[in-house]
Amino acid sequence: MRYPPVARKAVVVTGASSGIGRATARLLRDRGWLVAPTARKPADLDALRAEGFTPVPLDLASPDSVSAAASAVPDVLHGPPAAIVDNAGYGQPGAIQDLSRDALRAQFETNVFGTVDFTNRLLPALRAQGPGRVVVLSSVVGRLVMPILGAYAASKFALEAIGDAWRLELRSSRVSVSLVEPGPIATSFRRRCVSEAASGLEKTDTPFRDLYLKELTQPDRTYTRPTDVFRRGPEAVAAKIHHALTSSWPRARYPVTGAAWLGVLAARLLPTRLLDAVIASSVIGRPLPKKP
Repeated sequence: MRYPPVARKAVVVTGASSGIGRATARLLRDRGWLVAPTARKPADLDALRAEGFTPVPLDLASPDSVSAAASAVPDVLHGPPAAIVDNAGYGQPGAIQDLSRDALRAQFETNVFGTVDFTNRLLPALRAQGPGRVVVLSSVVGRLVMPILGAYAASKFALEAIGDAWRLELRSSRVSVSLVEPGPIATSFRRRCVSEAASGLEKTDTPFRDLYLKELTQPDRTYTRPTDVFRRGPEAVAAKIHHALTSSWPRARYPVTGAAWLGVLAARLLPTRLLDAVIASSVIGRPLPKKP
């Protein structure tokens, strides 16, 4: 379906403290967009101000923060946004059996419920002013689950469904909705995962203890998995987001990196049990724990 260009290049980018969000905010500003970036921590807000942005404080896990941020965005953009880039989120690591109910709830509060709440608050004004764009940052694990990232993958699977629902529901309003699905990207994602593992994961009394010691104790470890030859910088994702915001024919989905494309193809073409064996052996490196 062909979509007309937005009437005014004004966009809010959530999670712009670093990585994909920061790269996207910079790229869009360089391309003539008025950008309202959001961040959660005061130090990150100060860093954005030092770059000349007018950032908006936003903690997606807090309904009050979501409400305040949605109200502040039109002031920063001198009107309602014509586009929304839903990038903010984090990854809670750990085998599903080792995650508490609170840890699972926190994962969904930020990645899903907060994202939906924030976007829904801005959609009426976005729809009223004319053509608009929504870009939702998913992941290759929104299509293909990896061991010890099950909670994060579940939140991204949910965003895939929500993005599809938005795309169908907003079709008649000339609002395009695209999902961006990065593979391995050089960001601080791993550092945040290790931090979350330290605070919300039981790592001792578990059959996955050795795997956690390998994967979740070195925030700056260099990756050595075969898929990491496809690793790209966050600018590669920002370029796809720019295309989704400006193309007359925006795609419904944008896999980013060769690993993401391979994952999409594998999920479509390989038998499930064969895919299970390939993924488990590459991540866990040994058979899964047997039932006691």
